[in-house]
Amino acid sequence: MKAARGSVVTKKGTPWGTIIAVVAIVALAASVIIYYMVQSAPKREQAGREQAAASFAPTASDPDPSKRIPGVVTANYTGSVHVLPTERVAYDKTPPFGGPHDGYWATCTGTVYPNAVRTENMVHSLEHGAVWIAYNPQQVTGDALNLLKVRVQGKPFTMMSPYPGLDKPISLQSWGHQLKLDDANDPRIDEFIAALRSNPNGVYPEVGASCDALGPGQFDPDNPPPFDPSKPGPDAKPMDYKGTAGAQNEQGGMNQQPSSGAPAPSATPSK
Repeated sequence: MKAARGSVVTKKGTPWGTIIAVVAIVALAASVIIYYMVQSAPKREQAGREQAAASFAPTASDPDPSKRIPGVVTANYTGSVHVLPTERVAYDKTPPFGGPHDGYWATCTGTVYPNAVRTENMVHSLEHGAVWIAYNPQQVTGDALNLLKVRVQGKPFTMMSPYPGLDKPISLQSWGHQLKLDDANDPRIDEFIAALRSNPNGVYPEVGASCDALGPGQFDPDNPPPFDPSKPGPDAKPMDYKGTAGAQNEQGGMNQQPSSGAPAPSATPSK
């Protein structure tokens, strides 16, 4: 009996099914982690850039830190001067960063416009404290374009659009401020945004104004009025224009004063 029992050898087979399942789970987990790391890398890198630029955040003792950024150009403009959606303004700068503008603002809630947008609407958003990143679509593509997008997407009071014919690859605008650059890696981009986006210290006229979408019939971010690349004609409104009667105002009503009358209510950025 002992011999018989000893002659019977019981062997268990290799659990290949279990091994394959474990390997598949580990491989899936690794692929998920790799995918997350790759996809989140731009945001993590941007967080680092924003942290490096944090010293340019405005304070009561340093109300306009953009003055410390090399290359920033400033100008004084009167706010709340509105024109009709059918009118153009003969702006003094390209891209403009202040002056008369459409009564409807462009949506500036972290909005990346794939196509160039009517300038008069974009300027209105600057009056509300937004930063506008404009770029030359012939010069900024691929990785450089993505570097700009990550600075805008999901960021309040920020917007971005191509600007055909721009004399530099990149141009940043806030009300009364502009910075033109050659490289999407330039840290001054993040410094400019930190210093001027929603700056509460009077560097733009309408502190607390909205950047939200207005919608069809006003300004539809899904179908915005297109950019006009042609030179403004003789009927374009000059920079010292006082506003068009009947143009939309900030309270949702219409401007009442004639264009030759008293100026619209104004605010001048403090420098």
